[in-house]
Amino acid sequence: MIPPAPPRPAQLGPLLARCRLDRGWSQQRAAAELCAAAGVPTLSRHEISRWERQRRVPGGFWLGWLAVVLDVSLVVLAEAAATTRRAGSTRATGPGRAAAAGARPAGRTGPGRTGGTTRGGGARARTTG
Repeated sequence: MIPPAPPRPAQLGPLLARCRLDRGWSQQRAAAELCAAAGVPTLSRHEISRWERQRRVPGGFWLGWLAVVLDVSLVVLAEAAATTRRAGSTRATGPGRAAAAGARPAGRTGPGRTGGTTRGGGARARTTG
């Protein structure tokens, strides 16, 4: 008889959604709780959605605060984040994103290059001369 395969490690998106819903929180409430705990007022429900849909994977900074706010082991979240990164091409975001080697911040065009757009979507001003 063949032993059953070990369970696959959890991916981060579904884990975050389940933890949030277990608390009865909306994505807006989860973002507000994270902002209050971390003292960073700029996290929105849109970023929570991106994490849950696995469009992005939070970096170490946000994983730490997610562990605190959702009362989940940081080890569990870090393992799930690593599993998610291995499974697809997601990008870590926010402070502590060094865990995703090679990830480039949005809006950067590389050394010595100009042009492109800013993070907010507006065109950068170009200087002539």
